[in-house]
Amino acid sequence: MILTTLIFDLVPFGGMGVFLGIGFFFVFAAVAFVAYKMLKKTVKMAVRMTIVVAILLIALVGSIAVLILSTSSKGPKGPPLTTPTTQKPR
Repeated sequence: MILTTLIFDLVPFGGMGVFLGIGFFFVFAAVAFVAYKMLKKTVKMAVRMTIVVAILLIALVGSIAVLILSTSSKGPKGPPLTTPTTQKPR
């Protein structure tokens, strides 16, 4: 149980999450464009647009997931730690 929670405690991408999310979206947008051009003469417009929308939805969800994972907090904030004081003998 503890091992599985430790996996999600680390921020996988650090400060590069925004750039990775945008890059992820642009890669899938390019894939959608290529798929649209390849299917231009063989498939009707409705099927072609369905495939392109599905690819773009995957890109959008993946980009949002990367952004959320990269900007998540590093753990719960607890009360500030206090230094122990030693008692003087009486």
